[in-house]
Amino acid sequence: MELVKQNHGSQWDTEGATAQSILFKMGNEYYGLSISLVREIIKPLPVTRFPKSPAYVEGVVDLRGRILPIINLRTMFGLEPVAETDDTRFVDLQLEGLDVGIIVDAVSEVMNIPQKLIEAAPPLVAGVEGKYLQGIARLNDKLIMLLDIDEIFGQWKKK
Repeated sequence: MELVKQNHGSQWDTEGATAQSILFKMGNEYYGLSISLVREIIKPLPVTRFPKSPAYVEGVVDLRGRILPIINLRTMFGLEPVAETDDTRFVDLQLEGLDVGIIVDAVSEVMNIPQKLIEAAPPLVAGVEGKYLQGIARLNDKLIMLLDIDEIFGQWKKK
């Protein structure tokens, strides 16, 4: 059994550690984020929209008595919209000072990514601003873009 050094938050820079990450797909690309940020993964719920929100804000859902804003990362990242499928999921994230849900095309798996496989993100990657990425991991035949959730949602976090 491999001993895993678990990082808390979204920082994956501890040498010799592995980053326990949830992998998900948007289009043909794989993305990852720290599993410690994920409260739960659910099938899509009815979304209540509200006017004059940014295009990437789908609206809010009532998740067992808790109001959760839903963000469409595809729209935020400038990717082409796709219709919801049976694989579409909402990922409920619990950040310091902010609860938010993101829509993903499909959740792939939870895995430990060895730190030595993670490289710094170039400034611009596939149309996604490099500032939203903490790094890119090479795993077998896949490149996994590791999201910097603090950078993506930092403007809305309570100080």
